[in-house]
Amino acid sequence: MFSNYLIGLREGLEASLVVCILIAYLVKTGRRDALRPIWTGIGVAVALALGFGFALEFGSQELTFEAQEALGGSLSVIAVGLVTWMVFWMKRTARHLKSELHDKLDVALQMGTGALVATAFLAVGREGLETSLFVWTSVHAAGDGTPRPLIGAALGIFTAIVLGWLFYRGALRINLSTFFTWTGGMLVVVAAGVLAYGFHDLQEADWLPGLNDKLFDISDTIPPDSWYGTLLKGVFNFQPDPTVLQVTVWLLYLIPTLVLFLLPVGFASGKGKVKAPDEQGSRPSKAPQA
Repeated sequence: MFSNYLIGLREGLEASLVVCILIAYLVKTGRRDALRPIWTGIGVAVALALGFGFALEFGSQELTFEAQEALGGSLSVIAVGLVTWMVFWMKRTARHLKSELHDKLDVALQMGTGALVATAFLAVGREGLETSLFVWTSVHAAGDGTPRPLIGAALGIFTAIVLGWLFYRGALRINLSTFFTWTGGMLVVVAAGVLAYGFHDLQEADWLPGLNDKLFDISDTIPPDSWYGTLLKGVFNFQPDPTVLQVTVWLLYLIPTLVLFLLPVGFASGKGKVKAPDEQGSRPSKAPQA
């Protein structure tokens, strides 16, 4: 549940920051008339993400067991790739996110309503699709049949929305460098577990060998149905009887990725703190005159 909460919080806060930056810029420059297309694009992005999640869940139920495992394993690998790219991208661009969005919005304002809808859709849609895919693969990996993973993701998204609103209202200041470094590091650990379980799915689908080649089996010490076994499974996708391939993949991904991510590259000390959008300095901009 915690891992899914982290996913919802991380991705949800990225989307919330994007939304409040876009809206604050339009309000500050006197372009409230452009708010409707922005909200339309956001709504379409959310609907697409939900539809994608439902398609993954209900579409996979019609497949055979081997096909389900092959789909789950393949999507797990893709999801980990997307999340890894996302955490590194956000670490590099967090400080410049506001100015980049302003530039895109200026161009969209000149092009018209359709461009505004597309700008909001693209800005929010990526986070939405990544969230749907990663939550689905995490729930699939958990495999406990309970709604806890979905509840965790929903709570994370709700927390992100509240933080985004506080950020917009000026009641909250977020050090983006620190926030995205901590959550990104934790997400890399979660992604390592998802990747390892994804390879296990591919072994069960008979796409990869070594399903019965267990590195160790401590099921008697950490029963999967115990509260601590469930906790380790939910947070780290821990499995008490992993295959040699699972552990190898986990180590080969986690160690180099975490070391590279934690290297102090892309941020200057003390420059990560971002004020609320209505308090930040913006480029001089005037509302268009009639």
